[in-house]
Amino acid sequence: FNSSAAVVALIENEKGEILVATRAKEPAKDTFDLPGGFVDMHENAEEALRREVNEETGLFINSIQYLFSIPNIYVYSGFEVHTLDLFFQCKADDFSRLEAKDDVAKLTFIARERLNPADFGLISIRKGIEKIL
Repeated sequence: FNSSAAVVALIENEKGEILVATRAKEPAKDTFDLPGGFVDMHENAEEALRREVNEETGLFINSIQYLFSIPNIYVYSGFEVHTLDLFFQCKADDFSRLEAKDDVAKLTFIARERLNPADFGLISIRKGIEKIL
């Protein structure tokens, strides 16, 4: 088996606060997450990132910079899927369309100093937050 590719967006507003999603579904329902998801076939990571961020938040990404990657095991439809989560710093100029959509229950901007990695339910996202902090 090989890892499935997944993307994760670190999006900050003009105050430097990070956009955090509350998960609406399992796994890790009701815990914090960062916008992102699986890379579809015939899609590159940047395309997947733009699509996933738009599907979950309504935002359009205009700048993407690779940060790092972290392996993960994600339970999807009862199966353990090994993923390689690719983290990107993203910028969006217009937050007026910000809306929790798809598998996101709520979106919140949180100051870096108020982020607690333990609030993030997925292991790779928790490790990513630790690395970012």
